[in-house]
Amino acid sequence: MLPITSRHRPLVVLAVALLAQVLLLAVQIKRDHEVRLIRVWAVQLITPVQNAASWAWAKLTGAWQGYIALRGAHRENQALRQENQQLKLRLAQMEARAAEAKRLGALLDFRRTYPDYPMVFARVIGASVDRGSHILFLDRGASDGLAKAMPVITPEGVVGRVEQVFAGTAQVLLLTDKESGVGAMLENSRTQGVIRGRGAPTLTLEYIVNEQPVAVGERVLTSGQDRIFPKGLPIGTVLHTEPGTAQRNPFQRIVVRPSARLDQLEEVVVLLAREELVPAEPRAALPAGSRPAEPPQ
Repeated sequence: MLPITSRHRPLVVLAVALLAQVLLLAVQIKRDHEVRLIRVWAVQLITPVQNAASWAWAKLTGAWQGYIALRGAHRENQALRQENQQLKLRLAQMEARAAEAKRLGALLDFRRTYPDYPMVFARVIGASVDRGSHILFLDRGASDGLAKAMPVITPEGVVGRVEQVFAGTAQVLLLTDKESGVGAMLENSRTQGVIRGRGAPTLTLEYIVNEQPVAVGERVLTSGQDRIFPKGLPIGTVLHTEPGTAQRNPFQRIVVRPSARLDQLEEVVVLLAREELVPAEPRAALPAGSRPAEPPQ
């Protein structure tokens, strides 16, 4: 029995001959644009492999570039966040400086309005930690001319009075403290009463009879009758009124909102006298080119 290779050898030879003949024909035959058929076959055979390789390479390159871009974007976002925080901090500092400049400008205008009135400007350096006590501490004391019961105000209104004095500091009892009291009057009717603290952000105006009309929004001023605050300083505005029972309480219950922002105090004015504050008369403008008169020798 002949081996299988010997038996199929003529077929193998025939197949090789046919393949060689086809290849020779493919090399000799030309298609459009003078392109040989063998080249067309090679291109058609390689194109799918090349496309698959290009697609895989593009995906791999895109993924890598995306990863690199993502890391770069993450670093950029972190840098932008830090820059944003720094800008917010600078903005807050600028706003604080602008607010301070505005407050100091108001104090300067107040000083110019009353140039001859004895007063001392002070900074708030502390406050009582007791929720039931409304007390502030100032950076001025007896060495600066402060004494007990001196009025403390801002350009907006009354703050309180000096309660205790030390060499370089002073303690101020705010209007809102339950132990505080100020002689007051309604601006329109000039009806007098007493402002009391409630231990709350608002005040009460007492001893105004039910028959006396009181309008919401009416200003309340110091009356000067307490011999502490000069007459005419703004205390607050009427926020709410409620008549008392005629038999038990003939007086109205009047709630007053303080004019001064007692929860935002940073600088205050301590009045060293108790006379009424009278604004200085504005100086007349001098003609152009003229000189002010020389003081007498």
